[in-house]
Amino acid sequence: MTDTMPRHPPGLRVIFFTEMWERFSYYGMRALLVLYLVNALGMPRSDALALYGLYTGLVYVTPLIGGTLADRWLGARRAAVAGALIMMLGHFAMAFEPLLHLALGLLIVGNGFFKPNSTSMVGMLYAPGDPRRAGGYTIFYMGVNLGAFLAPLVAGTLGERLGWHYGFASAGVGMAIGSVVLWRGQHRLGDAGLRPGQPPLGGLADARLMAALCVAAVAGVGVVLAVWPWVRAGWQALPAAGQAVLGLAGLAAAVAAVARPPAGAAPLTAAERGRLVAIGIVAFFIIFFWMGFEQAGGSMTLFADTQTDRHAFGQEIPASWFQAINPLAIILLAPLFSAGWTALDRSRFALSDPAKQGWGMVVLGLGFVVMVMAQQRAEVQGTVGPQWLAAVYLLHTIGELMLSPVGLSLVSAAAPARLAGLLMGLWMAAIGVANYLAGALEGLLAGSGIPLFAFLLGSSLGAGALLLLASPWLARQLRRAD
Repeated sequence: MTDTMPRHPPGLRVIFFTEMWERFSYYGMRALLVLYLVNALGMPRSDALALYGLYTGLVYVTPLIGGTLADRWLGARRAAVAGALIMMLGHFAMAFEPLLHLALGLLIVGNGFFKPNSTSMVGMLYAPGDPRRAGGYTIFYMGVNLGAFLAPLVAGTLGERLGWHYGFASAGVGMAIGSVVLWRGQHRLGDAGLRPGQPPLGGLADARLMAALCVAAVAGVGVVLAVWPWVRAGWQALPAAGQAVLGLAGLAAAVAAVARPPAGAAPLTAAERGRLVAIGIVAFFIIFFWMGFEQAGGSMTLFADTQTDRHAFGQEIPASWFQAINPLAIILLAPLFSAGWTALDRSRFALSDPAKQGWGMVVLGLGFVVMVMAQQRAEVQGTVGPQWLAAVYLLHTIGELMLSPVGLSLVSAAAPARLAGLLMGLWMAAIGVANYLAGALEGLLAGSGIPLFAFLLGSSLGAGALLLLASPWLARQLRRAD
């Protein structure tokens, strides 16, 4: 390795493998959840998709809280370890049917602690302006997808062939391994994830802290589940206008929390406010991308289960295996995209980060062109060949590579340092809204006469075109220096 191509920090390897095992656990459970709800518990399709959407949505909303607690109290490293332990408990609880809702609650809470802080720690490994940062996030993203590739093959096969509880338990084992990797490898992280003056993890005090946070998570989820029937009844009793007002109030409170610096910190500068606004606008647009992309674990998995001919070599492959196409394609294509972006950025054809994301949405829309054609053919023939879904997953993967690693690098580089965890949490919250809509959309469109995949085709292409139009202004705001 030459001086012109310096090695990445050793801590990147620790975060790579921690995230790989965490994503193995998440995508292992995700590969099975809708199939389990429909085929094992007999839940109606619309209800299963709605629960899937609510779970995956909250998984990405809670990082807004976890990022805040890390910025102001725990530090990113301790928050990530606590989140990993709480998620481990949730995955093992999924192996027991009566604990379904408790398990989902623990996974939601644990991810809120883990996800924004593990992601933020990647950026903390690099000095400001370090050109290796974007490449580091691409390598990190490959770790994400290595775990996501293995998950359907291992957890999906165990769950669909041997029994659902075997698949869910394997996800818990993966999360346990990730927890050990992060705890044992923290000496390689330097100061990344530590608050000023905060010592590394270790000792009885930290063990007690982690135990207390796990107990608090179990108790908190139990309380929420106990009062949830009354909360849900009250929400459903409100007219649509009342629900909209409460939703907007919650969004305004979240934005105010992001914009307010921690106690004793200097006010945001004009440049920081400009970058904050730009991040918020891009975060709004990515809702439309992930709303379509996250059909992979819901409607597209059900399409694989009931409308796809899955026989190959005399065997019927599990429906969950189709979810391995996306991460496998990312592992193969991510190095090409990383090198390609570097070459493009040095040329006169360089694209801004918002423009790259806009084109990613357009490619996602092209995937839904194929999906609409597959749906139409399945309605006539009963089933279609596996090549249709494979083509959709490949196009969606290309769109993801144009949008997701670029977005993580954008937030890490443009966010004010004292709000890094919180803004990463806001970014995850936008993905959470998209995940919720991904599950709820089929029910919302019921009776409208608009097919789900046709709607997603239009929303993806439309949002991508608008983001491309706004990208020059957004790029100027993101480049503003303090």
